[in-house]
Amino acid sequence: MAHRVITWKNVPYASYAQGIDQCRSALVALLSSAVPASAITGGASDGNRHPNVALIRYYRPDGRFRCSATLISPTVLLTTAHCTQGTLGKTLVTFGSVIAENPPAPFPAAADPGKGYTADEIAKAGYLSGTAHTHPQYSGFTDLDNWNDVGVVVLDKPVSGIAPAKLAPSRYLDAYEQPKLNKTIFTFVGYGTEVRKPLTGPQKPQPMSYPLMRRFAESPGQKLTEQILQVNGNYNDTRGTGGTCFGDSGGPGFHGGNLVTVTSYGYTDNCRYLGGMQRVDIPVVLTWVRSFL
Repeated sequence: MAHRVITWKNVPYASYAQGIDQCRSALVALLSSAVPASAITGGASDGNRHPNVALIRYYRPDGRFRCSATLISPTVLLTTAHCTQGTLGKTLVTFGSVIAENPPAPFPAAADPGKGYTADEIAKAGYLSGTAHTHPQYSGFTDLDNWNDVGVVVLDKPVSGIAPAKLAPSRYLDAYEQPKLNKTIFTFVGYGTEVRKPLTGPQKPQPMSYPLMRRFAESPGQKLTEQILQVNGNYNDTRGTGGTCFGDSGGPGFHGGNLVTVTSYGYTDNCRYLGGMQRVDIPVVLTWVRSFL
């Protein structure tokens, strides 16, 4: 069995490298697992193609983080469990397509990081606020049969002017098992880092946090399990354009106009391999998510 590194795709506010280290230490028990993991590069600026995809920013005891999420009702955003579990205070939400061309990102800091954001702090900065909830059967990346890496953010005020995404029907992806899966292209959206060559220094492509904007990429299916859709996120694969990277955690995977997955985890530090996407079309997920709608 090859040695594998599984990385989360949420990103700490202060340091991308810190996020990788935290992911490694948190998931060290999985290094010898046979679970496929992924990260992706490539893709393009999203513009207004997916206006219902948002960036979320939140505090945990170990720092500030960002993830991606999708509006599925005027008051509910769908994301991953590892982007909601342990959240302190409120979650900041923005649907802006371009957040910042250059650092720093225009987000407020909490007056008390130990308590996280308050609704007033977020509102004064001109953003939406909400409360995070984590799937009660989320296994914390320890049980492949009960992965359930799903969370929601319930907004304090409903969103108007943005059409929510449509959740896939129950067991939608079952119709796309192999050999059909390899010929099926999925679209992934999020606010993750872009892998490219830096302007100065060694010209090795690497995840770059800025410009911070919403992007999308298309990836072919590779493997389907009861809980996970695995896709090929390598931008050199001519069947697609790339995929997700750090910060895309919680972002949607679309097919046929349906929201079928949320971005869950990855394999490599440079986002150039297979991608692990949590299915949202399975009953254990759909039943819980619909309880908020």
